[in-house]
Amino acid sequence: MKKRTVTHYAEEFKINAANVALESDKHLSKLSEELGVHPTTLRGWIAKNTPSQKGKRGCTGSLEEENARLRKENIRLRKEREILKKAAAYFASETQ
Repeated sequence: MKKRTVTHYAEEFKINAANVALESDKHLSKLSEELGVHPTTLRGWIAKNTPSQKGKRGCTGSLEEENARLRKENIRLRKEREILKKAAAYFASETQ
């Protein structure tokens, strides 16, 4: 069985490799081969250094704002639906 070796890369190399991968038109596997790193390692560096991935659980501020807005809208729509159900039941009982 082959013994696994751990290679440590400089932080600057990781950042530069992630930036090159983001700006390049080459496929990730081809680019990682040229850089001499495993494709999974390069994906990890890209995820770590991508602005949209920074922050709370990978959500950007705009996504969090949209989430909050949609939650409020959801609550309002549920209340409206309840009111309409009660109104429909009221008018249905009046016609009998």
